[in-house]
Amino acid sequence: MAGRNAVGRCSAVQRVTKLANSFGILVSRRMKTAHISVILLLVLYAAGLALPNSAATARVVEMQITLRTWIHPFKNSSDWTAVSFEQTIPSDRSAIIICDMWDKHWCKGATTRGEDLARRMEPVLERARSNSILVIHAPSETMPYYANAPGRLTAERAPKVDPPAGTVPVEKEPPLPIDDSDGGCDTPGDKEHKAWSRETPLLKIEPGDVISDDGHEIYNVLRQHGIDTVLMMGVHANMCILNRSFGIRQLTKWGIHCILVRDLTDAMYNPGSWPHVSHAAGTELVIEHIEKYWAPSVLSNDLLQQLRTNS
Repeated sequence: MAGRNAVGRCSAVQRVTKLANSFGILVSRRMKTAHISVILLLVLYAAGLALPNSAATARVVEMQITLRTWIHPFKNSSDWTAVSFEQTIPSDRSAIIICDMWDKHWCKGATTRGEDLARRMEPVLERARSNSILVIHAPSETMPYYANAPGRLTAERAPKVDPPAGTVPVEKEPPLPIDDSDGGCDTPGDKEHKAWSRETPLLKIEPGDVISDDGHEIYNVLRQHGIDTVLMMGVHANMCILNRSFGIRQLTKWGIHCILVRDLTDAMYNPGSWPHVSHAAGTELVIEHIEKYWAPSVLSNDLLQQLRTNS
């Protein structure tokens, strides 16, 4: 038995030695089995065979997605027309930014809708990671909660890059098509206050994800990874999605292509305010505004279909 164990150990050393040498790792015959096991794990990691959630195992796919925008075909008319077009986007040059999906909002209606969005987001995020799309969690005003978390350190340590000094010219934007001056809450009696402390736990933060609520930090990360397209999801379309330092307005001005995932967002809108339509209709009006003046949109099912087809 001792002889067979010795032969087995010798064979193991030879196999690990051969594999390790290809990565420049030296293995001694005097090493114990435990040491050999550690080296083997390191070799497998270097080869991309260990840690199945690592970037080394993620696929890179050409996503052919259908985007919606609005055009103003006749310049002597005020009419707009919705159009769809196909766009090919490499997954490894794309990122998802999850905007302000907090654990709790001061408006109960917003909290409830946010929880529903999170449950529908999670399958998209899982599929995105496995196809080399970078996931960036951006729950504003909660960074102390994530101090020293790996994703937070990734954002802080990204090489600094100065955004463009000028801004990309964009079409002149009129006021939003809804009145949100009352805060936009549709549940009576709720008063504005900071109710959030972290991102909702319904969304997982996985190894390789990034955590930041700072536009310049996020720009650094995008440039570090060679990313030029951002898929924006989260809340709220008429406020944070547009206005944050990492929001659609700022990233567009910095030359990043933004795409709104229109069924994974919501608006802060009270139907008691102008134009006195349902909450869903108010949200759709804001989405159309973004499509006209800032960014096209995509449906999450179309995105998922592309990621599943190419997996």
